[in-house]
Formats: sequence, C-alpha cells, structure tokens
Amino acid sequence: MKKLLATLLLCVTVGAGATALPATGSVEVLFTPWDDAEGAIVRTLGEARRSIHVQAYLLTSRSIARALQEARGRGVAVEILADREMVRKGENSLIPKLAAEGIPVWLETRYGNAHNKVLLIDAGGEQGVVITGSYNFTWSAQARNAENLLILRGNPALAQRYLDNWRRHRDDAEKMGGEVR
Repeated sequence: MKKLLATLLLCVTVGAGATALPATGSVEVLFTPWDDAEGAIVRTLGEARRSIHVQAYLLTSRSIARALQEARGRGVAVEILADREMVRKGENSLIPKLAAEGIPVWLETRYGNAHNKVLLIDAGGEQGVVITGSYNFTWSAQARNAENLLILRGNPALAQRYLDNWRRHRDDAEKMGGEVR
C-alpha cells in the first residue's frame, strides 16, 4: 500500500508544473532555411502596439534589432532578457547596443544556458502573440541552420502564461548596466 501511494504521489508531483490550455487561435509554422522566419518576425514586431518582451539566447540579427528599435520609437514598451554568457562572449551580440539605446535589458545568470527563444507581442491583451521555436535571433538561423519557428496568435491564456514565465525569469535576472563581465 505504501508503495502504491508513493507511486501515485510521484505521478502527481511530476506533472504538477504542466498547465493545459485551450487550443485556440492560429499557428503559423516556418522552417529555415526554406521559409523567411526572420521576415515573419520583423513583420510581427511591426504589428506591436503596447509591448514586446524578448527572451533571447543570442541576438545578432540586425533586422530584428532594428524592428525592436523601431517599435520603441513608436512608443511600444520593449524589454529584453538575455543569456549573460552569450552577451559577454558573443562579439556580434546586439544586446549591448540595444541597452545603450535605452531598451531595458536583464541578464540571466541562474542557469547553465538561458536557452529560451521567445518574443511576446502585446501579451497582456486579447490580441497577444507568442513567437517561439528553436530559431535563434541570428543571421545564421535564417541562412545556414535548420530551425523551426511558431507564431501563435489568438490564444490570450497562452500569451499570459508565457508573459508570467518571462516575468519570473526577469525577477531572477540582473539588470544590465555598463560593461558585461
């Protein structure tokens, strides 16, 4: 009996973090190098009206960086979470440049790799968009790598869940200021 209870408890505990959400909205699926994932990201960032939350392992794409700068110029709140080691080591990382231009950046230090690749557009509202997949925000991800990207629209519960996770990571991260060491 004790063994059965222990097994049941283990089964309940293992799945405790998973949240089932309704399948609503639309899904746009892209595969590089065949599909223009970078172009789809840039177009979707251009639709932002209130906020963009970035969670990046690596960001070297000039087009995506420019789209983030343009959104900020339109009055969209842009905030970035990035892997500290990739910002520090990545000689082509555009994160320091975006931070220098006034976009708030936090560096994740708690994990071996902060390997998320997520963009949240207007995530707190009914029209929130989640962009995620294996796609790093780099030229290589578009031109040289085999990557996947999902653009998920019309699922406010999903967008909110991602936003809550983004905020949890930000709360554990270090605000970027000056040189990254």
